[in-house]
Amino acid sequence: MGSVKRTLERQFDLQAHGTTVRREVMAGLVSFVTGVHIVVVNARLMAEAGIPLAAASVATALAAGAGSLAMGLWANAPLMMVTGLGDAAIFAFTLVQGMGLRWQDALGVVAAAGLLCAALAFSPAVHGLLRGIPASLKAATSAGIGLFLAFIGLRQGGVIVSGGANLVALAKLGEPAVVLTLVTLAVAVVLYVRRVPGAFLISIAAGTLLAWVNGHAGGAGIEPPSLAAYAEVAGALSLRRIATLPFWAATFSLALVVLFENLGLMYGLLPQKEKFPRALQATSLAVVTASLLGGTPTVAAGESAAGIAAGGRTGLTAVTAGVLFLAVLAALPLVGLIPSSAVAPVLVLVGALMCEPLRSIPFDDLTEAIPAFLVILLIPLTFSVADGIAFGLVSYPLVKAAAGRWREVSPAMYAVAGLFLLYFVTRAI
Repeated sequence: MGSVKRTLERQFDLQAHGTTVRREVMAGLVSFVTGVHIVVVNARLMAEAGIPLAAASVATALAAGAGSLAMGLWANAPLMMVTGLGDAAIFAFTLVQGMGLRWQDALGVVAAAGLLCAALAFSPAVHGLLRGIPASLKAATSAGIGLFLAFIGLRQGGVIVSGGANLVALAKLGEPAVVLTLVTLAVAVVLYVRRVPGAFLISIAAGTLLAWVNGHAGGAGIEPPSLAAYAEVAGALSLRRIATLPFWAATFSLALVVLFENLGLMYGLLPQKEKFPRALQATSLAVVTASLLGGTPTVAAGESAAGIAAGGRTGLTAVTAGVLFLAVLAALPLVGLIPSSAVAPVLVLVGALMCEPLRSIPFDDLTEAIPAFLVILLIPLTFSVADGIAFGLVSYPLVKAAAGRWREVSPAMYAVAGLFLLYFVTRAI
């Protein structure tokens, strides 16, 4: 035991970080407990793309485990990696349902996006690109995805239904499924605002118990998670559409989303900012790995803040969380028994949390506010993250030019806007 402890101290340079093996392991456990709900929630989103739920939950756990290990061992950073809910929504509702890709082709897009991120992360070009994208559009992307997730959650929970001529409408609030969703949402909000560790996981458990007591258990007609089903998904990515423009438009859009998400999360969470370059490299490699495992893109988990608050300072925190994600595979048969009314509230609350960057948008400057507003509005209304971002990126230089402030737009931004304009032109033909 002593030799293992010394090895860990040397590997993660614990003494220089002012921490211990025990503190790092406990911090990793806290991060895991607060973020393990992703196995349930993300699997449901992947199932919307046609991936069997029995395989989606396995892929989610493996991608989170592998990504966290990569972050800990490569970047020595205390950031747990999980499959991003916003990215899973893009995968299911934009790439598959919106663009008509098979889920195997969508996994190919994930792989290509990860490789593109890696090419940027391992070169100085990433700094120029990220500086060129306006902060207002980065904040708007996060908020737009948040509204998108909240809308999906309300729909899955039965709170919002088809409204005919009005497109959507509020469901009858007396419906049992709606009541269960709203009660579970209230539980999740109370637990989260009171900073209860594992608030999302506890709310999912409470919502499942309430549904079971009221005769609305999940799992009806759903094959329980299994490694046998997962064998059909692992390594199933396809690159048959790689020579088409829509494939690369989707790849570029997804790569931008991954970069935007992680840029904000890492700078906000990392105690040591100098670890950011290697952390971004680990993220890009984790995205490629996730695609090979049959999962959606991984991102630095916001729940890592709980582990960092508990004292996590090194990659041992992330490695601990990664090992626990791999260990949770033994409990995956329980995932299929969780009803939508227990999972949907988490999507709504996560969506609300993703709107926090709105405060950084200068709404008194219309050249910044109008493009940002288009992103926020069109992501949920078009049911496409790619289209919402594209409208913002194309409109930004146009609005700046109309105001006579075209010099404020970076060359990188003009190039990005041109690519997305070409994307719209090809769709109009």
